[in-house]
Parts: sequence; C-alpha cells; structure tokens
Amino acid sequence: MLSSSVSSLARHAKRRTALPTIGAVRNLNVHEYISMEIMKEHGIAIPEGYVASTPEEAENQYLKGLQHTGQGHKDGVIKAQVLSGGRGLGHFKNGFQGGVHMVTKPGQAREFASQMLGQELVTKQAPNGILCSKVYMMERMYMRKEMYLSLLMDRSSQGPLIVASPNGGTSIEDVAASNPEVIFTQPINIIKGLTEEQCRYMAERLRIDEVSPAFDKTVLLMKNLYDMFISCDCTQIEVNPLAETPDGDVVVCDAKVNFDDNAGYRQRSIFDLRDYSQEDPREVEASKYDLNYIGLDGNIGCMVNGAGLAMSTMDIIQVKGGSPANFLDVGGGATEAQVQKGFEILNNDSNVKAILVNIFGGIMKCDVIANGIINAAKEIGIRKPIVIRLQGTNVEKAKLLIEGCGFKMILANDLEDAATKAVGVADIAAQAEKIAVDVKFESFDL
Repeated sequence: MLSSSVSSLARHAKRRTALPTIGAVRNLNVHEYISMEIMKEHGIAIPEGYVASTPEEAENQYLKGLQHTGQGHKDGVIKAQVLSGGRGLGHFKNGFQGGVHMVTKPGQAREFASQMLGQELVTKQAPNGILCSKVYMMERMYMRKEMYLSLLMDRSSQGPLIVASPNGGTSIEDVAASNPEVIFTQPINIIKGLTEEQCRYMAERLRIDEVSPAFDKTVLLMKNLYDMFISCDCTQIEVNPLAETPDGDVVVCDAKVNFDDNAGYRQRSIFDLRDYSQEDPREVEASKYDLNYIGLDGNIGCMVNGAGLAMSTMDIIQVKGGSPANFLDVGGGATEAQVQKGFEILNNDSNVKAILVNIFGGIMKCDVIANGIINAAKEIGIRKPIVIRLQGTNVEKAKLLIEGCGFKMILANDLEDAATKAVGVADIAAQAEKIAVDVKFESFDL
C-alpha cells in the first residue's frame, strides 16, 4: 500500500516524495466499501457492489444484486472487509486461504462468506490477525489495462502530490524497486488545484490512447478524485488497480482512502463510520483522552513527553537489550487526568512487565506527572514495577510527592540508568511470570 511505499517512491520517483514522520499523527482509515461509496458520490466510476454481514446476505447480493440488470450473468468478487493490505494472499485462522475470491456460480458466495465472517484474517500487515465482520460482494471487472493512481499530502513539496504508473494491479513497492522509471509524480499547487494540463500529462504517462474515449474519462476521473481529496480532507487516496475496460470505461477497482483526524469535526458523517473493532483498543482508548499512543510488541511500557524524547527513550531501551511496548507521548500540556489514563493503559496491558516514565519538564510540569501516576495507583493499584526519571520544572516537588505517596517506585536521575533498570526489572518480572513466582520490587534512591 502507498503508506508503506512512500520511501520507495522517494528513492525512485525523482526523490520528491518524503518519508512519513513518526509523531502525533493519526489518520482515519475506512473499509473498502465505504471508500467506494464516497467515490461514487463524487462521480467516480466504480464496479457495482454490495456489503454483507451474513453468508445468506452475501449469497442474496450475488443472486439478486449483481444479476438484476438484465445484462446477463455477472461474475463477482467477494472481499473480506478488514483494514489491512495483502488480503488476497492472507489466510484465516480457521485455515481458509485468501481474503479475496471469485464467485462464478450460485452457492459460492454463501460458502466463501461463511469461511470469512467472524474469523480473523492474517496478513503481512496484520500478523496477529484481524476480525472480519463484513464482506464486499463486487462485480468482476474485465480489464484491458491495469494502472496505478494515488493522491497524498507530500511534505517535501508541501502540498498534494499525484502519483501514477501504467504498471498497476501489483505491489507499488515492487514496481518502484524494479521499474522506477514507470512511476510518475506531479506536485499540485494547493491554491490552483489539479490543472487540466497535469491531468492530461498523467493520462499520457498511463499510456492511454489520447484519441480514445478512455483518455477524457481518465482526465475527468483525476479531477473528481482531487475534488474528493480536498473536500473530504483526505491524506491519501490510493487506487490499485485503476482499470480500462474493453468498452473504454475507466473504473476504480480497488481503493484505500485515509482521512485527516484533525478534520473530524467537519467530516462527521465520514468519521461516524469508523470501525473501532479494527483498531488497537489501547490506541482507541488513548485517543479519547487526546494521548498519542502507538502499540508495539515489546514488554517495557513508556510514558514520555515529546515525540523526540519518546523516540530516544525507545532507542536506549533497545540499546540496553530491552524492547518497548508502546509509543506514548503525553505532550507538553497534559493534565493529571490524561496522565492517569495513560498510566492505566500501560498498567492494564498484559504485555507490559515494567513501566518507564521519562519526563523532561518544560511546559509539562513534573509534579503533574507525579500526581497523575499517584492517582492512578490509588484507583487501580500498582501491579508492575515503575522506573521514573524526572528532570526540569517542579522536579523536586514531584520527587517529594512520590516519596510520600506510600507506593514503591524506582527513581533514577538520568535516562541511561533508568533504561538499564527498566530492562532489568522487566526481565526479572517476565522470568518470574514464567515460573509462577510472585516478585515484589522495593524502591531505591540513586
């Protein structure tokens, strides 16, 4: 998908696409059927399609939905609706192979849907599996040509960027690696918008015959895609493949659309369609309190203020032989309630064996952090060892609060030593858990 291929495009497509930054950025990702519905509303050609939640509904959509037009028999494609790429090459935990299947005769839609619905699909992007609650029954398109087209916000050009390739229907990363010369980009002036000349230039690069009806349809599709990109506050629209049919139509056959979370207040109808069941519940809970949280696969929970300090903290944990369980930036203006919620999320995570709090108090005051942790400890108790390193504004006040709170915490004066102790106690806790031994950690001063 484009989100993971930006670095490849940066290297190969005239080096104009920037790497995505790590920090306080959250984008709404919606299911394919929702993306298709929004595209249809913006005059973009898509295959006929219907969403289903049960095997019977999927079968009915194939028999009565796709076959109702009087145009003869139509083959269908049934797709598992999960927020992950690589669905076709994935497998379900029940053993069923593939999240995308052709439907050519009665009974197949019901059979395929029964194997998909209620099951977890494992893909390269979701190795732990992700629950499939809906399937999308879509008309099969016969394609004369498969192309790639995307729009995204580009940091290097400081505006929208359109990316196109005549080699669609396959991984854009593979195309960028093997044939970078067939990936074309055009920066878009955010004031002028996407121009007629740019659309025609990109349509030519897609190798569409300029005198064919498909050429003008491609130009119009690009304009409509850009209108959708701007009006819906998208951060990314990726179409792969964009198909030219034997009849000369140009159709979006598969699409991924992301929306800027900062625009939720004015895109309420879209954001109301968010499927929280597809997201990490820890990240969902953190977002309710405006905390920047990203779950990882380690066992040391991190609570830090500032994205740069958070990255440094995770790096030094790894240098010391440990592995971070998350990226959690409480920011510079966090309240005690936000700190308390962040601590609760870490404390409730079964993968976390120790918690490292690393705060450099500038705008963020150390005593606010201390009070938030203490309040959380009073409400839910401390079940895991906590290593705390505090520096900056009100640090002495914070230390007095911790020392007098009645809970045992490990204090450290510098980040290196805090990381060493966090890795050490996390390892002890993990080993003790394996042999069912209860371990209690006493506090100590440096």
